[in-house]
Amino acid sequence: MGHRLGRRELRMRMRDYVRGLLGPVGRKNGWQLAEYAGHTTPDGIQRLLASASWDPDELRDDRREFVDEQLGEPDRVLIVDDKGFIKKGVTSAGVGRQYTGTSGACPSISAR
Repeated sequence: MGHRLGRRELRMRMRDYVRGLLGPVGRKNGWQLAEYAGHTTPDGIQRLLASASWDPDELRDDRREFVDEQLGEPDRVLIVDDKGFIKKGVTSAGVGRQYTGTSGACPSISAR
């Protein structure tokens, strides 16, 4: 994926960002991810996501090609389900109960 990111600094920030997302960081916000990576502020991570020049579609296509090469077989299908995560709090945007594989069905979806 490095060839898609250009400068070394950008590649290192992306590495830190992905490690934070996959690591044991409790809350996946800019400050928490930056602290986990050893940064003193979240500025670098925020610049990576907000204004750095990289194409997420190209990165996605590269990852898809890699997974296909490593795991792909004729007449097979790979299904990835991230299961989501349970939201915490009641006052932040997007914290209403919703379906995730780990918490069960959303109350707005009735069983029939």
